[in-house]
Amino acid sequence: MSAVYPVNLFPPVQPHGVCPDCGFIRSRMLANLTFRESMRFNERIEHRSLIKRKDYLHHAGSAFKSIYLINRGFLKTAVTDGHGREQTIGFPTAGDLIGLEAIGAGRYNCNTVALEDSRVCGMRYSHFEELARDIPALQQHFHRLIGQEISRNLRMTHLLRGLGAEDRVATFLLNLSRRFAARGSSGTRFRMPMSRRDIASFLGLKLETVSRALSHFGNLQIIAIKSKDIEIANLARLRQLIGNRDNRRFALQRAASMPNAERTLTPA
Repeated sequence: MSAVYPVNLFPPVQPHGVCPDCGFIRSRMLANLTFRESMRFNERIEHRSLIKRKDYLHHAGSAFKSIYLINRGFLKTAVTDGHGREQTIGFPTAGDLIGLEAIGAGRYNCNTVALEDSRVCGMRYSHFEELARDIPALQQHFHRLIGQEISRNLRMTHLLRGLGAEDRVATFLLNLSRRFAARGSSGTRFRMPMSRRDIASFLGLKLETVSRALSHFGNLQIIAIKSKDIEIANLARLRQLIGNRDNRRFALQRAASMPNAERTLTPA
């Protein structure tokens, strides 16, 4: 049975040496806090060394106590409907905040599970609220982080809306590429810890459809996949696939909106 880490069992440890890649420490520095403010901030960070693959950070419905920042690794967030069917809603990774959706309701509304061994640090939300009241720079910085999180989710939703199956898979790969590149890793060679079933659930597709799309991209020599490792051999071609279909879709929509007489006219 997978382990669940209760949020009240974080050991109070010093940030340096134990958790050198702590996302909260990076946020503290980016917020330009004073030495005294940094000391107060450090004291409230709840460091955790490791969440093993398949272990849960929290379950849907559990009481909201802490927000988290991922230091490394990949997690999956998912919700379950009344019939027990799971819907994947995201794949948070290094630098992402976890638990924001629970602030209003006071309970986490999704299951969050590690797709690979991951490192996560937390902070009690009550402690964060106290610090944010006293340190405006910290509050402003976290508001920016929250805004970036919302913008990224909206952008992904917008990109996927109305796209065909292969376009959705291509968009997903490009989004992963950008996320890896943004954190200083290779944007063309990386590991995809999520299963194809999880990808299909996230994209609203069937498992077979995702597998066929990936195989097709492989046959076109756009990507190469070996187990969980993927290489995007032709990033420009992958982008072009979506761009060409968008252009064709726009042309068809434009033609469909024209009066019949205009559609049949050709320039002299």
